[in-house]
Amino acid sequence: MQQELEVWKEQASHMWNVANDYLREVPPNQLYAAAAIALFTTLLLLLLRLLKRTKSNTIVLTGLSGSGKTVIFYQLRDGSTHQGTVTSMEPNEDTFILHSETTKGKIKPVHIVDVPGHSRLRPKLDEYLPLAAGIVFVVDALDFLPNCRAASEYLYDLLTKGSVVRKKIPLLILCNKTDKVTAHTKEFIRRQIEKEIDKLRVSRNAVSDADVTNEFTLGVPDEPFSFTQCVNKVTTADASGLTGELSQLEEFIREHVKP
Repeated sequence: MQQELEVWKEQASHMWNVANDYLREVPPNQLYAAAAIALFTTLLLLLLRLLKRTKSNTIVLTGLSGSGKTVIFYQLRDGSTHQGTVTSMEPNEDTFILHSETTKGKIKPVHIVDVPGHSRLRPKLDEYLPLAAGIVFVVDALDFLPNCRAASEYLYDLLTKGSVVRKKIPLLILCNKTDKVTAHTKEFIRRQIEKEIDKLRVSRNAVSDADVTNEFTLGVPDEPFSFTQCVNKVTTADASGLTGELSQLEEFIREHVKP
């Protein structure tokens, strides 16, 4: 910060000297206009530079109820399961250094928000999405097939929201409980969701424009849907909230919230 201030001071000093030489040759009635323009330009450049450097440190956890979001939240923060499988009815929200990084010295804290998955509580999500540096969509890999349709609908709605698409917020599909023998693989889950979204977009595109609530559409016309077609980067990862195996999730977080 000190170096940046010194550089800015040097630049300001140079600009002032150039302006001073110019002003000596300018008629008095033009002096006020020239000074105002110079001041406005300098302030605008400084403001744009500051805004460019301001990056969000918010990661939003979302997904269906029972997928394990709250356990993952507490594992990231405390390294514990806290209340186990109790379903949250209010968002869990905190800013902290990831538990696995507590011994690494000066690390940038992360603002984690765990939004309840119940359909009646999902509107809360809209409060946090505009702030997100990344979205983590948690899927129960053990009980995936019965919930595939519901999870796909939720993902479809997420990936067509203006607040998500315009900012190109990256999204991670986190397949939780993959430590269990009967859990589905992340590759299988990705393929099944893509197939389900392909069906959804056909049915939703058939709805009259007056009834469509999604701000954007997904995929390429006349081609099977794939997450690679999304404006947002969509990736998949394995995890186990109960055992604390969250390394792939932590890599995603640190890719978008630098240490």
